[in-house]
Amino acid sequence: MMLSWLQIFRMGLVQMCLGAVVVLTTSTLNRLMVVELALPAVLPGLLVALHYGIQITRPNWGYLSDTSGHRTRWIIGGMAVLASGGYLAALAVVIMESQFGLGLGLSILAYALIGLGVGASGTSLLALLATATAPRRRAAAATITWLMMIGGIAVTATTVGAFLDPYTPALLLEIVGVVALGAVVLTALAIHGIEARVGAQPARADAPLRFREGLAEIWAEREARLFTIFVFLSMTAYFMQELILEPYAGLVFHFTPGQSTQLSGAQNGGVFLGMLTVGVAATGLRLGSIRHWVVGGCLGSASALAAIALLGASGAAAAFVPIVVVLGFFNGMFAVGAIGAMMALAGQGREAREGTRMGLWGAAQAMAAGFGGLMGAASVDVMRLLSDTDATAFGTVFFFEAGLFVLSALMALRVIDHGRDRGATLVPGE
Repeated sequence: MMLSWLQIFRMGLVQMCLGAVVVLTTSTLNRLMVVELALPAVLPGLLVALHYGIQITRPNWGYLSDTSGHRTRWIIGGMAVLASGGYLAALAVVIMESQFGLGLGLSILAYALIGLGVGASGTSLLALLATATAPRRRAAAATITWLMMIGGIAVTATTVGAFLDPYTPALLLEIVGVVALGAVVLTALAIHGIEARVGAQPARADAPLRFREGLAEIWAEREARLFTIFVFLSMTAYFMQELILEPYAGLVFHFTPGQSTQLSGAQNGGVFLGMLTVGVAATGLRLGSIRHWVVGGCLGSASALAAIALLGASGAAAAFVPIVVVLGFFNGMFAVGAIGAMMALAGQGREAREGTRMGLWGAAQAMAAGFGGLMGAASVDVMRLLSDTDATAFGTVFFFEAGLFVLSALMALRVIDHGRDRGATLVPGE
């Protein structure tokens, strides 16, 4: 028995919970460390890089969920670990105000737990989706759950931002506690009974897959290797602004903590609209190819980043939020195009090893997310020492990020085959 659309939607609620908890660490807590505590931006950059780095263990969590015969426990257990890490991260920020060393140590533990929780819960959820979703629904199921995760990020950031003003440490802990506990409860309710009802027992291999050998074979394929480099380059550009956009809003445009948190919600709302637009245009209207959407998303993101940099220099604060929404829109366009390209390329090459290829590209994405966030934060710290104003320092980094997106667009023209992907459907229906 395969998953129904209602069950797929319920599993999307788990992805929504994952995004809701993680966005607090990459937006609200990041801003508080850089602006309210006046700490170097590289510090939250290193912490976020830690949680992304630990997610390289995703294949191990997938293996455990395969061999345990019960993926639901890993989904709920991982969410509980993630929620605990999210609350501890908020507590650590509060402690840093009076005891920096203790707060830093607790932050390292918290972000490690966040990485472990996301890896365990997210990987097990995707494994259950892959094994219990009818082949004709798999791409649509992946897109639905991705959009729900973005929706969770946008709604949480906007709602938390509205409740966080005026900011107090006690209010921060209360809000994060509600979000963390709610994520665990909603996950347990959403996933309850699905695995047993559809009879999705994990397959047991006669011998464990030798992961390193499989990766070596895939890396030897020229097309897969070039696409891996494209994923790393483009995702580095995608994540460079993640840790510096809210501090930029606070330092240059004087946004309050609540306003800057709502900014993240506005940006992710744009991401959601960009993804939805591409899905409707590519599926319902049959407009464009995957390569068109990837290149358009990269170039549009580059233009938006250049505009954001110029706004800081001109002081045109009124246009800042709309341009951030535009950046989110083109980011979403690029992301859906990249997902579609992965699906189109995953079955090509030796023995059609879709899982190994997706694992390789997933690892490249995780490393790029950590590296991009850290590079953006560290670059801002260096430029603030060398520049006269914060607007110039941040603007230089945004221009560099825009350049990476342009390079990614040029590489996409080479890596993604226009003729082969023209008929591809990003979100196929039944």
